[in-house]
Amino acid sequence: MTIDVVLIGCGAMTAEVLARLPADEARVTAVIVRPSGVAKARGILPKDIDILTSVDDLTAEPSVIAECAGHEAVAQHGEAVLRRNIDLIVASVGALADRPLHDTLVRAAKDGGGRLILPAGAVAGIDALTAARAGGLSKVRYSSRKPPKSWKNTPAEKIADLDRVSAPTILYSGAADEAARLYPQNANVAATIALAGVGFDATEVQLIADPDAAGNIHNIHAEGTFGAFDIEMRGKPLASNPKTSMLAALSVIRAIRNRDAAVVI
Repeated sequence: MTIDVVLIGCGAMTAEVLARLPADEARVTAVIVRPSGVAKARGILPKDIDILTSVDDLTAEPSVIAECAGHEAVAQHGEAVLRRNIDLIVASVGALADRPLHDTLVRAAKDGGGRLILPAGAVAGIDALTAARAGGLSKVRYSSRKPPKSWKNTPAEKIADLDRVSAPTILYSGAADEAARLYPQNANVAATIALAGVGFDATEVQLIADPDAAGNIHNIHAEGTFGAFDIEMRGKPLASNPKTSMLAALSVIRAIRNRDAAVVI
């Protein structure tokens, strides 16, 4: 059975999802954008996709809505989606570092019946981390190493001259919640790891500009009663947006496909 899907956002991730989502499994019926983005969306989206500016504009309830637009979109549309008993896939997990927003969305999910679905994003090991939490985790450390250009238009520009970085340079070292707030386009993974593991305050994060990084390199180290693991991901960014890993878009597709799959893995 083909399920109906609505996407929030009309940027690089939405384009990747539209290009790779199996047509025999899911059909994108509408895209929600800012009012200022309607004209642009009409120019690039297929004609059979409705362009909306609000969840209230929906004329039919989709099986799931997937956010692909950033922290602001989560705050603007998330509660309304969940209160309508519609599942919401959140790609911009870093938005949940805002504790009041996190609590609002959880409450809306409980009251309205929609589920808040957080895909693994650009890294592997989230399933193992969540499983390990049940037995007790003592340490979770995450580092993100990206080419200097990936950190442009972020607070990193106040720390280093990104056009002249010649060696690995630490841009941030601290807790996951601050990392996600300061680098909303770069540190969604930090938030996902925090929520899956020991929480925002206890998750150690380093963000690094590395001129020798061939792509987006993510490292997770975890210790607990289960033992320990180290995972390294070397992801390719989306060609149209170096701040976003291709795997992040693919993980949204996985979450959509699992929404109505006979076998979920």
